[in-house]
Amino acid sequence: QVQLLESGGGLVQAGGSLRLSCAASGRTFGYAMGWFRQAPGKEREFVAVISWSGVTTSYADSVKGRFTISRDDAKNTVYLQMNSLKPEDTAVYYCATANDLWRLRSVRGDYWGQGTQVTVSS
Repeated sequence: QVQLLESGGGLVQAGGSLRLSCAASGRTFGYAMGWFRQAPGKEREFVAVISWSGVTTSYADSVKGRFTISRDDAKNTVYLQMNSLKPEDTAVYYCATANDLWRLRSVRGDYWGQGTQVTVSS
């Protein structure tokens, strides 16, 4: 069993930055990790994923060049650095993990966190 706890969300002005953290408890060795988001009235969507080794990353086109995903396995934590934030980035951000990177990228995680709210004002 894996538990995920997100933190770092908040209210920021457009153009600002936030860093989200997701602390994992339980066995995550060999698991890919990722970030997803869901805006009101919309489906949950893929944002970024990172392989268990940290070598492979993938980003949604809408965040490419602005967001960076990274992981610190010593701390069992994955991060999402978000720069140049836009009002359309407003959503609840979720962390998830799965033992297959490309399945995770398809929003089919094995374990999910509870989410953290990110609000970007214009």
